[in-house]
Amino acid sequence: MKQLLLIFIGGGTGSILRYAISKLLRNSINIIPYGTLVVNCLGSLLIGLLMGYSLKTQNLSSHQLAFLVIGFCGGFTTFSTFSYENTLFLKSGDFLSFIGYTTASLVLGIGFVALGFWLVKFL
Repeated sequence: MKQLLLIFIGGGTGSILRYAISKLLRNSINIIPYGTLVVNCLGSLLIGLLMGYSLKTQNLSSHQLAFLVIGFCGGFTTFSTFSYENTLFLKSGDFLSFIGYTTASLVLGIGFVALGFWLVKFL
């Protein structure tokens, strides 16, 4: 039960921060939704750092990982918004933005997780 509460609190905190960053970066002239892209990249980096650190040091408890990785990062990053935004690109016939946004999101997301793991090596 404690872990569920930690995930709930972490998820709410991550969601609020995601909303604030997305609102801050929202601009009607942007071709790509930078707010979603930024939070997904930051969340990917944070997950890489947290999991890399946890695997390297064994210093994070299962409760801390539940709060930070499942809760906070899960609430902070957003696959559903990414999917919705891509659906809008497809509906409007904007295939170039669809391809660019999807490619950038996947490459950068995976790259930032890997960067997080790599950075932990130097801690």
